[in-house]
Amino acid sequence: MTLNLQYTNDQIEKIRKEGFIYQCSCPSQVAQQIMTLRELFQYETQCLKDETDPTKKTHELIANAAQKAHDLMQQCLHDVLVFEQWDLETLAMPDNLRQRLEKMMDDA
Repeated sequence: MTLNLQYTNDQIEKIRKEGFIYQCSCPSQVAQQIMTLRELFQYETQCLKDETDPTKKTHELIANAAQKAHDLMQQCLHDVLVFEQWDLETLAMPDNLRQRLEKMMDDA
C-alpha cells in the first residue's frame, strides 16, 4: 500500500512557506493537511506490519481512508494552484497575488 505523490514533501513545504510569507494561508492550509494525511498513512502502514495485531482491519480502514483523502486533497491543491496561477515548476506564488496581499497589508 502506497500513496500517490503528486507533490514531494519539499514541494509541499515550499507552498506552505509561500503562503505564510504573503499571509495567504488557504493553499498553506491544504498543504498542511496533505502532510498530516501522509503522517497518518505512514503511521497506519507501520501498524499493518505487525501480522499478529488483532486490530489489523482497523489500520487497513484508516490507511485506505487516508489514502483517498490524500488523493482528494492533492487534487484540491493542484486545482487551487492552477486557479491562482502559481508557477507549477517553481511553486512560486504569482506576482499579482503577492502584490494584492502586500497592498492589503500596507492598507491595514
